[in-house]
Amino acid sequence: MKVAEVIVDVPARQTDRPFDYEIPEKWAEVLQVGMRVAVPFGARRLQGFVVSIKSHSDLKTLKPIEAILDVVPVLNEELLRLGQYLTETTLCFAISAYQAMLPAALKAKYEKEIRLVSETYRMHLHPSVQPFFAERSAISWKEIEHTNVLSRLQKDIQNGYLEVVYHVKEKGTKKTVKYIVCSLPEERRKEALESIPANATKQKHLLTLLFSAADGMPLKEALEQSGASYATVKTLIQKGMICEYEIETYRDPYGQRHFEKTAPLSLTDEQQQALAPIVESVRTNKHHVFLLYGVTGSGKTEVYMQAIEEVLKQGKEAIVLVPEISLTPQMVERFKGRFGSQVAVLHSGLSIGEKYDEWRKIHRKEVKLVVGARSAIFAPFENLGMIIIDEEHEASYKQEETPRYHARDVAIYRARFHQCPVVLGSATPSLESFARAKKGVYRLLTLKKRMNENGLPAVNIVDMREELRSGNRSMFSRTLFKKLQDRLYKGEQAVLFLNRRGYSTFVMCRDCGYVIRCPHCDISLTYHRVQQRLKCHYCGYEEPVAHRCPSCESEHIRFFGTGTQKVEEELTKLLPQARVIRMDVDTTSRKGAHERLLSAFGEGKADILLGTQMIAKGLDFPKVTLVGVLTADTMLHLPDFRACEKTFQLLTQVSGRAGRHELPGEVVIQTYTPEHYSIELAAQHDYETFYQKEMAIRKLQGYPPFYYLTLITVSHPELTKAVSVTEKIAAYLHAHLSKEALILGPVASPIARLHDRYRYQCMIKYKREANFTQVLKTVVDRYQQDMSQGDLLITIDTNPYMMM
Repeated sequence: MKVAEVIVDVPARQTDRPFDYEIPEKWAEVLQVGMRVAVPFGARRLQGFVVSIKSHSDLKTLKPIEAILDVVPVLNEELLRLGQYLTETTLCFAISAYQAMLPAALKAKYEKEIRLVSETYRMHLHPSVQPFFAERSAISWKEIEHTNVLSRLQKDIQNGYLEVVYHVKEKGTKKTVKYIVCSLPEERRKEALESIPANATKQKHLLTLLFSAADGMPLKEALEQSGASYATVKTLIQKGMICEYEIETYRDPYGQRHFEKTAPLSLTDEQQQALAPIVESVRTNKHHVFLLYGVTGSGKTEVYMQAIEEVLKQGKEAIVLVPEISLTPQMVERFKGRFGSQVAVLHSGLSIGEKYDEWRKIHRKEVKLVVGARSAIFAPFENLGMIIIDEEHEASYKQEETPRYHARDVAIYRARFHQCPVVLGSATPSLESFARAKKGVYRLLTLKKRMNENGLPAVNIVDMREELRSGNRSMFSRTLFKKLQDRLYKGEQAVLFLNRRGYSTFVMCRDCGYVIRCPHCDISLTYHRVQQRLKCHYCGYEEPVAHRCPSCESEHIRFFGTGTQKVEEELTKLLPQARVIRMDVDTTSRKGAHERLLSAFGEGKADILLGTQMIAKGLDFPKVTLVGVLTADTMLHLPDFRACEKTFQLLTQVSGRAGRHELPGEVVIQTYTPEHYSIELAAQHDYETFYQKEMAIRKLQGYPPFYYLTLITVSHPELTKAVSVTEKIAAYLHAHLSKEALILGPVASPIARLHDRYRYQCMIKYKREANFTQVLKTVVDRYQQDMSQGDLLITIDTNPYMMM
C-alpha cells in the first residue's frame, strides 16, 4: 500500500501539518508529489497538496484519497521546499504558502479536460488511450479519472501529444478558436472533389484549400481565403468531408501588438565592468548576490538584458521582478522587443484568465523569461539561471497579507537552490542592502555616469513658507510656474508629481474645527470633486459632501490640503493652453488606462503629466525636461522609521525622469522643510552622504540594519479586548526572550481603528534570539481559540515595511 502525506486546505494551527491518506491502487502509479487532491476531512471534502509519498503509515486505518485534481504536478519539488521555508520565516500556514504560488484561476472551481495537442498526434497515442480520442479531440477528466489508463495518459502528456486544460468556472476560462480540417484520407480526396456539383464552386474552393492544411486551419481564415460562408462549411460537414473542432489559444494581453525587434546596445566601459562578474557567475553556476548601484539613466536595464542573453545561451531560465507601478508598457516593450515570444508577463493589470495563460506558458516550458511584479518570484521554472530585482528598495516587494514574504528573500533562497546569481538593482538601494554590500555579504557593482554622458538634472529647492510670506497663495511657486510657461513656449514636456489622489485631503469646519472622519476607521475622509463625494482610502466607505457642519450646523465648511484633482483644476485655470494628463488610482483603474495615458503622453498629445507615485519610476520620455515635486514633505512626517529613506528615494527617482536624452533636465522641489537632510541630499543626488547620516541615526535608535524588527498587531471590535490581549502578549515576550531584546508597547497603532476594529501593537527589536520563532508560534497558539471564532486577529510581521 502507498500512502500520501497531504496538507489540507484549512489555514489553522491544528491542521498545519501533513495528514496520511491511502492512495487507491488505480492511482498508485499516477499520483506524484506536488499534485492537488480531494480528500475526506471529518465530514467535509477538502482540497490539499501532496507533499510526500511513502510506503507505510503508523496509523491503523487510513481514509483513501477521493480524487486527483491535477494530471501533472502544479508545484515542483523546489517550490514545495520553498513553501516550508516561508512557513518558518513568515510564520504562515503551509497551505497559505502553497496557495500563494498558484494563479487565482487554479484556486477557483474548475473542470479538467484532456485535449489532443494536434491532429497529427492522434496516431502517436498509446493504443489504450486511442479509443477515447477516436472521434473527438478532447475528453473530460471525469470520463477517464477512474480507469486504468491514467499512467499511459500521463506519458502521452509528457511526450507532448496531449495537454491538460482547466475550464475555470466564475474566475476565468480558456479562450478557444474554431478550426476546420479535411477528414478524408488521401486516396478518397480526388473522388470526393469530383462528386461535388460543378456549380458549387465555393465548396470545391474550400475543400481544396483544406487539402493543403494537414492540421486544419482557423475557420475565420479559411472563410476569408475561400470566400465561402458558414453555410458551405455546414454542407461539407453533413457530407462527412470536413470536421470542425476548437483549439485553445492564449489570450494576448497586448492585443496582437507587434513588438519591434531590438538589438543589444554597445556598452560603456562602466557597464562592461558591471556585467562581467554577473556573466562569470552564470557560466560557472556560482550563487552570488550582486547589488547593481547605478544613478538614474545609467543603463541598468541594458546590463540586465545582456546578462539574460547569457542565461538563455546556457539553455536556462530567468525571472525579472519590477515594482508593480513601474511595470509600464515601456518596460514590457523593452523585454518583448529583445526576447520576443520567450517572455511571459505577470502583473495585477492582467485579467484572471490572462494571468492563468501566462502561468501555463511557464509551466509548460514554452517561455524562458518571466517579467513581473512580486508574485512572479514563484514562477514554476525548474532550471533557473538568474533572478533580477529592479528598484530593489521598493516597498511593494513586501507582501502585506499572509504569507508576509519579501520577494528579495525568496529570490535569494531560490537562487541558492539553483546555484545562480541574484542581481539587485537601484539608484537608491535600501539601507539594508547597501550595508550588506559594504560588509561584503553582497558584491557591489557601481554605475556612476548616465549613458548619454549628460550630468544629472539641476535641482532647485523652493521654500514654500517664503512663497506664502511674499503673498503667493497658489500651489505653484513662482519658480515652478515660470519654468512650466517656458516649457510650453519651447514645446517641451513636464512631469508634476504629488503623492495624493483626490481633490483635497480633508474637510473641516472653520467655526468649530470639526473634521469629517470615516465612521469605520480612525482617518479623515478625502474629497473627490468629480463624483462630489467624500471617500475613505482605507476601507472604501463613501458619503455625499456635507454643506453644513455635522457638529455645529455652520455653513463654513472648507476643503483643506491638495490632491491631484485639485492640482489639475488649478493648472487649467493658470495655463489654459496646457494639455494635461492626470494619472492616479482614479484615472487608471480601468483595464488598459495606464497604457493609453502613457502612450498619449509619449506621442506628445499632452504637455504636462500630473500624477502620484505611479509616475515616479521607469518612465523614459525624450521630451521631458522639467520635473516638479509639489510637496516633498507628505511622507516625511509619517510615524515610520523609514520615512526619511522613502522621501530621499522618491525624490531621487522622480528627479531621474528629467533630461534622460539630448535635452538637459531641471527639477523643482517645493517643500515646507527645505533644511531637512533627506531633501537637501536628494537635490544633490548624494546617496553616499545620505547613507552615512541615516545609518548613524538608525544605530542610535536601534533600527534595521542594526537590529531585526518584528511587529505584532492585535485587532478586535472591542477596545478593551484588543488592549488586554496585547498586554498579555507583551508580558509573555518579556518573560521568554533574552534581556537584549527590546519590547516596545503595547501602544495604539498609528491608525487606531480600521474597518470597525481597534488595533494595538507591540514591536520587538532584537539581534540574536535562539528560540524566537518558537516563542512567536506559542503566542499564536495561546490565542488560537479566540482567533478561530473570528473576532480576535493577531498578525505577526517579521520584517515590517508598513508601520501604520
